[in-house]
Amino acid sequence: MTDNRLYKHPILPVEDKPQFNFYFQDQELKAREGETIASALFANGIRIFSYHHKDGAPQGIFCANGQCAQCLVLADGFPVKSCMELIKAGMKIEPITGLPKLPEVNPEDSFSFESIEEIEVSVLIIGGGPAGLSAAIELANHEVDCLLVDDKHRLGGKLVLQTHRFFGSVEAVYAGTRGIDIATKLENELRKFPKVQIWLQSTALAVFSDQRVGILKGGQKYALVKPKVLLVASGAREKSLVFPGNDLPGVYGAGAFQTLVNRDLVKPTEKLFIVGGGNVGLIAGYHALQAGIKVVGLVEVMPEVGGYKVHKDKLARLGVPIMTSHTVLSANGQNSVESVTIARVDEHFQPVKGTEKTFACDTVLIAVGLDPVNEFYLKAKEFGLLAYAAGDAEEIAEASAAIFSGKIRGLEIARDLGVYTGQVPADWYETSEILKSRPGQTYPEYFLEKEKGVFPVIHCLQEIPCNPCSAVCPRKLIEVDPGDVRKLPVYFEEKDGKACTGCERCVVFCPGLAITLVDFRKNSEFPQVTIPFEFPKEIINPGDEVSVVDIEGQVLARTKVTSVKSIKGNDRTVLIKVEVPAEIAKKVSGLRVQPEISEIEEKYVERMPDEAIICRCERVTAGEIRKLIKEGLRDINEIKTITRAGMGPCGAKTCTPLVHKLFREEGVPESQIVDQPKRPLFIEVPFGIFAGLDHRKELEDEQK
Repeated sequence: MTDNRLYKHPILPVEDKPQFNFYFQDQELKAREGETIASALFANGIRIFSYHHKDGAPQGIFCANGQCAQCLVLADGFPVKSCMELIKAGMKIEPITGLPKLPEVNPEDSFSFESIEEIEVSVLIIGGGPAGLSAAIELANHEVDCLLVDDKHRLGGKLVLQTHRFFGSVEAVYAGTRGIDIATKLENELRKFPKVQIWLQSTALAVFSDQRVGILKGGQKYALVKPKVLLVASGAREKSLVFPGNDLPGVYGAGAFQTLVNRDLVKPTEKLFIVGGGNVGLIAGYHALQAGIKVVGLVEVMPEVGGYKVHKDKLARLGVPIMTSHTVLSANGQNSVESVTIARVDEHFQPVKGTEKTFACDTVLIAVGLDPVNEFYLKAKEFGLLAYAAGDAEEIAEASAAIFSGKIRGLEIARDLGVYTGQVPADWYETSEILKSRPGQTYPEYFLEKEKGVFPVIHCLQEIPCNPCSAVCPRKLIEVDPGDVRKLPVYFEEKDGKACTGCERCVVFCPGLAITLVDFRKNSEFPQVTIPFEFPKEIINPGDEVSVVDIEGQVLARTKVTSVKSIKGNDRTVLIKVEVPAEIAKKVSGLRVQPEISEIEEKYVERMPDEAIICRCERVTAGEIRKLIKEGLRDINEIKTITRAGMGPCGAKTCTPLVHKLFREEGVPESQIVDQPKRPLFIEVPFGIFAGLDHRKELEDEQK
């Protein structure tokens, strides 16, 4: 029996949860308490969940966030989104083939309806991630009554998926602390305030013209909330990408992948390929390696990755091929991904014939950027409701920036409500802009001439907001400009008559794992180098032979491990010690973990790009839409009427940006495009819920 669950992780605690049986197509399988249906299926090696009603195409997971319907299955006869529905003992899961059959209803039956809950509140916060939590805490500190709604079973948003330590400022946004721990800190702090109501597993559906907001409370009941102020902190959704095979099971976003691996502790893939070199893609690759997944490659269409260099360097050191100025041509496979084909691009970002390479993989991760989930904010402004946006719903940036922007919005709202009479401190806005800033200048690697004693080597060469190394050095030998934490750290060999003692705290706490420690004290010819390592301690032992690499991942030497240790407060980072020749000691930046990856012999067979799927829900191709554009259509609503593109369960969240891209490819200026009306509902909801009907209970009674 296949079992793809993680039972050990270098960072995450793995609880021994009770297991029970469930059934998929009458096959008895094992589930773990608290798993979603999707994670239970992946854990049992099942990647194809259903088949599209239009053409029978296999369907798998896509967003893992409840915003599409790619993972729809029948659970005990009910069509449900498997990524959102918890598995239950004895549950019978079936793939959907064709359109789900609606249960028969006897018109003579009577139905019971509950009254719709209606409440008024000073502030409604949509989203319990870093921005929403920080804003709620700030408002609670000013005695403002708030309601915070989030569609997940716990607070934290994407923080609960982040096992790495955060960048930014130690003083302002918990830099040096892991995202999973920041989520717990913020939630614990918020729950101290009785004036804050929290509705979990509750989805905001729409903002209406009477300035009320519809909420699907607990996934079952409808509620109407009338706030004085609306704060939208609903985060971002991942952008998609059009290429042949983009609809195969095994092609999905980094958020879905991190949900399966870091939240559900499921290993959804053996061989992963990543498209996109921003922080999201780079971090997802690192998380994959920590879970024992081989990362066979990463492509970025630009000449350099857009994410932090320290994230790129971590992957390169560990043995991941990073190919810039490359793009994906196709995902290949019959019923799910079996390989991926890439090619180099020219200065116009067009694939160069003859440069195609194909790599065996079972998953293609799309990490090509994010779009704000700001529909609620825009509707609120349209209807005259006082509204703010925070975090990614306002501007795409790092989670550390979202924490601080939520804090600012909270104080601004408190001021609007009259409970705070001062001004938001000017330095708050300055800090916010620094935290939101993109990577700055990259400098060439520089080494101290010193070859005695013990000292850190800082392999951080790019200007990014980050200062934990300066905060943890007990002798203050590492400094980062307190006025601008984007400046590179500076190491002083001596200060106030004190020098480095080799305490290793800077090595352990650097979020980018970009500091090593070189110690000449015992052997000047073969100094000891201490390297940070965030993988299971058991995989490397004293006496093992390892490959030490430089910052670009080039192997410098093979050597033996002399020590594997932890220090107090190590925050789950292991220290590996090796002895190497003095001439390479300062260049050592890390250890190689996975062997060299090579392409497979299969050659790329060019396919018509018009075959690529634009609308995943309704299976509408690029060719169908491009034909209408060439015929002169400029109204997306007309295209929707003819092709059904945008009429599926996801509410056109994924395909609308891709339709706009098709217009651009055909040379149609944005000013000529007529967008379709936005749907009033964020997700699909049974009609009975709006009338107070518990649809699940009624259907269960009918089955009895």
